[in-house]
Amino acid sequence: MAHLGPGRRRIAVPVGLALTASLAFLPSVAASAAPLGNTADTAVAAKPDTTGPKLSYVANLTTYASVKAAKKAVERAGGTVVTSYEQIGVVVAHSQNPDFAKQLRAQRSLFVSVGATRTAPLQTVATTEEGTTQKLSAADAAKAAAKATDGQEPLEPNQWDLRAIKADQAHKINDGSRNVTVGVIDTGVDDTHPDLAPNFSKGQSANCVGGVADTTDGAWRPYPDGSDHGTHVAGTIAAARNGIGVAGVAPGVQVAAIKVSEPGTSLFFTEAVVCGFMFAAEKGIEVTNNSYYVDPWLYNCKADDDQKALVEALGRATKYAERKGVLSVASAGNSNHDLASNAIVDDTSPDDATPVPRTIDPHVCLDIPTQLPGVVTVSATGDQGLRSYYSSFGLGVVDVAAPGGDKWQVPATPDANGRVLSTLPGGGYGYKQGTSMAGPHVAGVAALLKSAHPKATPSQLQAMLKAQATKVACPEKIYDAAGALVDAATCQSKWGQTGYYGYGVVDALKAVK
Repeated sequence: MAHLGPGRRRIAVPVGLALTASLAFLPSVAASAAPLGNTADTAVAAKPDTTGPKLSYVANLTTYASVKAAKKAVERAGGTVVTSYEQIGVVVAHSQNPDFAKQLRAQRSLFVSVGATRTAPLQTVATTEEGTTQKLSAADAAKAAAKATDGQEPLEPNQWDLRAIKADQAHKINDGSRNVTVGVIDTGVDDTHPDLAPNFSKGQSANCVGGVADTTDGAWRPYPDGSDHGTHVAGTIAAARNGIGVAGVAPGVQVAAIKVSEPGTSLFFTEAVVCGFMFAAEKGIEVTNNSYYVDPWLYNCKADDDQKALVEALGRATKYAERKGVLSVASAGNSNHDLASNAIVDDTSPDDATPVPRTIDPHVCLDIPTQLPGVVTVSATGDQGLRSYYSSFGLGVVDVAAPGGDKWQVPATPDANGRVLSTLPGGGYGYKQGTSMAGPHVAGVAALLKSAHPKATPSQLQAMLKAQATKVACPEKIYDAAGALVDAATCQSKWGQTGYYGYGVVDALKAVK
């Protein structure tokens, strides 16, 4: 999930991580903390060591600390300020001082937490999809077009996913409002695609890689060697009904691209994702889709000083965006993990260096942004309505479910492909599966809700998503990764929810009614 992958994960956040409602960041530690110039500050007065690898850091300020003072402290410790967000008290910096974070943490009057956003040196950049893209051939496209009925897009006969959430019926009532924009925080979007160009918002798009928004024309597009993930996600949300290819869940709303993945690796680091949420907040975006986890840690544990700082910086950014009217949707992940359990083996972190296997408790070690407060967590289903074999789940963690695709749940479509069909860079189309594909279905339905209720707050939109969802009971059987039907023993239910589907599968038709 720090990678593009068809899935994501999330869980309830401990009280200790709750952010203050007014400032979106934690209050300062003891007001009596030593002032600048104490022994801790004197320790960084000497010329700092610059022999270490160049790393990126986030520094989270105390409530009453000034950004100006924090910047000076960063420079004294041998750092260079990349950017700062006074609204949330976060500074992004680079440094080659091996003790950079330690020296800043010692200044308790200024900083709540400081952490490196990666474990490997900075390079000249993951997502949540399961498997590789299957490109649609010309022959298959023609076969689908031959089956299209009046009012359908040429490739819509293969879009079983739209029918699963009644989006095709919703479009006969309302396609969504152009006053609503969904921001795709991802690997970039090809806005020249004929199914995306009519609804693309250039003025709300940027490249946030590195932590500073670049709004140069086209900066938001995928790298030449980059991923098709963001473009596929964008098509599921808002591909236009224009008689060309596929239809999105909300084909009348606008879509924007906020690129946050590194070139080459497609990794998503904290400084870029914080930039993405802040950019969305300031540009008036109503909904964001987040089909990734933030690298390099699949789960971020507060007991680790670096990981604690990443959770806090991103928590501040998402809460700020929420207060500015942004509803954030995130995929639950493709690890088939029970996010409500007490122990999960994480053998992929850190993913920018050599992973060190560890057992974590997902109640205190969080998958971000999916487990942050206020973020809608989405699990994936297939054509038969069963939880997809790869999708993570968890009672009280998953909010809603949506089609993410499942190669074992085969639909009666011209292609008989259980994955999700959408747009690809260069004007093409292809199939993907993963919770990465489920998230944009929910983002699209949220956009339809916002279109129908323009004054609704993010929390009200989330409440409507849950209330309108189609309830689904725990199934008796589900497919495993090998395609065998096995007992669904891991599904639990309580409080009108299930661990597999949360409050249920989202309903686009109810959203427009």
